[in-house]
Amino acid sequence: MTLTASSKTWFITGASRGFGLEIARQALARGDTVAATARRPADVTAALGTHPNLLAVPLDVTNEAQATEAVQAAIARFGRIDVLVNNAGFGLLGAIEESSAADVRAQFDTNVFGLLHVTRAALPFLREQGSGHVVNLSSVAGYQSFPGFGVYSATKFAVEGLTEALAAELAPLGVFATVVEPGFFRTDFLDDRSLANTASRIGAYAATVGASRELAAGVNHRQAGDPVKLATQVLALADLPAPPLRLPLGSDTVQYVRAKNAFVEAEFAKWNAVAASTDHDDVATSR
Repeated sequence: MTLTASSKTWFITGASRGFGLEIARQALARGDTVAATARRPADVTAALGTHPNLLAVPLDVTNEAQATEAVQAAIARFGRIDVLVNNAGFGLLGAIEESSAADVRAQFDTNVFGLLHVTRAALPFLREQGSGHVVNLSSVAGYQSFPGFGVYSATKFAVEGLTEALAAELAPLGVFATVVEPGFFRTDFLDDRSLANTASRIGAYAATVGASRELAAGVNHRQAGDPVKLATQVLALADLPAPPLRLPLGSDTVQYVRAKNAFVEAEFAKWNAVAASTDHDDVATSR
């Protein structure tokens, strides 16, 4: 391995394709060390080749014991983890009513519980170091929910809430946490390998969920976002001395965040008096 004083060690889940692969590729290119995980680590080496700074690790994030083993393998090889990137996940397209219990459970098992398995496995080492950065990949759908993506959004809303609390808990320990919110990027996320569809289709949702299905099919591999540029920004994020809690990426995310904020402010102004009216009388009169 060829390392410098400024080199970082990355632990990246879902690193065989998409954002995870591109982040790993750029980290290696600048001389960092990378523990790149995937269900089939051979897919990582097929994409990145053999590299002295690369450790391809088998990991199904839904398997808590395997998450612990993967983190320990990275520590054994590189001695530390500076940046944990929780990238592994997949989408579900379907109305809430169309989503079976098994659909919902699979979403949460990977996107939420899997993220928690890996994070809990890594945090003792980051705490001991007194440094590090947890980067959780959310989505624009973690800030603004859309018809047909309700269950997926629920998992990403969970990631947002977890990261917000995590950042506050870790700040006194010298460890950062950031949630990254990509919009539509030109990856294979809308392919069958990354986006599951509910088996149930209910005609009453044709105008809403059906429109989302048509949009997903039509925009696939024509999305505006460039995953290479996203990875570059994630590397830059990891180098910041004071990184943000949230990093929205993509012009579409910017538009949706601004629209959501404006909607929330307008609705809050309309219902503010009602919201404030529910305190006990002794509290209300003491103001």
